[in-house]
Amino acid sequence: MFTGIVEELGEVTAVETLDDACRFRLRGPVVTQGAKHGDSIAVNGVCLTVVDHEGDEFTADVMAETLNRSSLGALKAGSRVNLERPMAVGERLGGHIVQGHVDGTGEILERKPSEHWEIVKISLPADLTRYVVEKGSITVDGISLTVVEAGPDHFTVSLIPTTLDLTTLGHKQPGDPVNLEVDVIAKYVERMLGDRAQGAGR
Repeated sequence: MFTGIVEELGEVTAVETLDDACRFRLRGPVVTQGAKHGDSIAVNGVCLTVVDHEGDEFTADVMAETLNRSSLGALKAGSRVNLERPMAVGERLGGHIVQGHVDGTGEILERKPSEHWEIVKISLPADLTRYVVEKGSITVDGISLTVVEAGPDHFTVSLIPTTLDLTTLGHKQPGDPVNLEVDVIAKYVERMLGDRAQGAGR
């Protein structure tokens, strides 16, 4: 479980393509402190398992399912990535509950800079629209953000200078893909209400 508060902007140092998977080597001095085999680290919002760890780098295997459902397949050596270790019990929940399970991908559509912040418009897959509401939470590339506007096929977020400086959203441009994870509470509520409606129908 994660919070969507990115700990550091890491870098992909190598990509090994396998038959039905990829092995990434990533550099992250902060998230590798105390890391060991089997630990979880979120990479652009995708929960990955540490296979190996040496110095300030770690490797993680990414299966075809994850490559197909996220933007990780577009990563290459030199790509910058958002990194976060799992939330520790008793820690403050600075963002919102993030599972590290990507629901779909969007695309940066537009950036509107202003003096103190920047508005970013992101496309939204049709099957995720019902989970996104104004002032609600959404995870973009592993970053916990508040929705400013929720449209029928897009949403906007407002980024402060810290987010622009310390995450991938400070560098991505229109046309670039991003991983999206909607609020898990909304999905559970939908499921429970659906089950209740089916029960009433019977």
